[in-house]
Amino acid sequence: MTETGLQPEALPETVAPAPTARDLFAKFDPLIAERDKLMASGVRDPFGIVMEEVRSPTTAVIRGQETILLGTYNYMGMTFDPDVIAAGQRALEQFGSGTNGSRMLNGTFRDHVDAEDALREFYGAAHAMVFSTGYQANLGVISTIAGRGEYVILDADSHASIYDGCKMGDAEIVRFRHNSVEDLDKRLGRLPKEPGKLVVLEGVYSMLGDIAPLREMVAVARKHGCMVLVDEAHSMGFFGEHGRGVYEELGLALGDDVDFVIGTFSKSVGTVGGFCISNHPKFEVLRLSCRPYIFTASLPPSVVATAATSVRKLMHAHAKRARLWDNARRLHGGLKALGFRLGTEAPDSAIVAVILEDQEQAVAMWQGLLEAGLYVNVARPPATPTGTFLLRCSICAEHSAEQIDRVIGMFAAAGQQVGAITAT
Repeated sequence: MTETGLQPEALPETVAPAPTARDLFAKFDPLIAERDKLMASGVRDPFGIVMEEVRSPTTAVIRGQETILLGTYNYMGMTFDPDVIAAGQRALEQFGSGTNGSRMLNGTFRDHVDAEDALREFYGAAHAMVFSTGYQANLGVISTIAGRGEYVILDADSHASIYDGCKMGDAEIVRFRHNSVEDLDKRLGRLPKEPGKLVVLEGVYSMLGDIAPLREMVAVARKHGCMVLVDEAHSMGFFGEHGRGVYEELGLALGDDVDFVIGTFSKSVGTVGGFCISNHPKFEVLRLSCRPYIFTASLPPSVVATAATSVRKLMHAHAKRARLWDNARRLHGGLKALGFRLGTEAPDSAIVAVILEDQEQAVAMWQGLLEAGLYVNVARPPATPTGTFLLRCSICAEHSAEQIDRVIGMFAAAGQQVGAITAT
């Protein structure tokens, strides 16, 4: 019997070592080294802040110190509104803590429908679709409506959720220079006429607080036969007659000029979640085809109940809007008078960006402000344009004039300490 399978086989004298598993985290080594260097300089971690207690829309306790909040996106101060809190408490008691399911299956409760009804009322829209986050709204809508052989055309400074929606879909991606109507027109003119095209814009860009020239951009998009999506995450509640966003402020209409509006509950609405509204007659098919909507659990009933109540209150929040714009003008004017370089020449939005020389100066000034009792955001690439380091201030309608004046004083002291401005 000499068949190989029936004879004992001698083992090789030496066994080749198993290949070493490639460390998939190796690509993050430069980022880890950069962070370690920053922490070794003795500064606090700007991306590891813990709110030990939140006392109001504008104050919290951080490391035992009462701190003014100027970096929370709580533009309209709805997080502590008594009606909003009461709506969430009632839903929690009636429906429990969660849905345990997708919107497509068992995860649509009464308050999910009510939140969509509130959005339709707020925007005067035929359709509204609530997602679990604003990120998922962009991810789902963009990746679903623009498919293979079609095009998505987006601003180079678009939010990460917009870029990720493009990556998830099969459409061809074309970028144009930030807020450049001319470049948008040029790039659209180079594309074939037959395929479907979606132009994606933002009302307010969240890093610098600048607004898009939507009227001109929409005109260019329509000239080239494109559909238009506008993300109004940072403008809902206080731009336009009804608070619908920059598109309303500039006289554009849903359906005629803008096909889709993306928004979030995590800013002016004061809770969490995202949505898309539209007048397109086939819009509801997204509930059967949009993967980030279908394959995730729906928002807890208490969350959508707070959102519905907040959205309806924002429809009539004229006094809040006026206070927010007063605060924006007061802060922008005060920081500009001190000599800071700001992201916009005028108070264009509820975001005031203070641009600094480099990461070291930005983090040092951030820490000085925090130690003085003020929290703002540090922003750096890739969230910001290449080479741009800034402190981002998000203004709230509930900030008092006294708080804004204190903030300006804190910026003066911290700015002088790090050499961002000179003493006056």
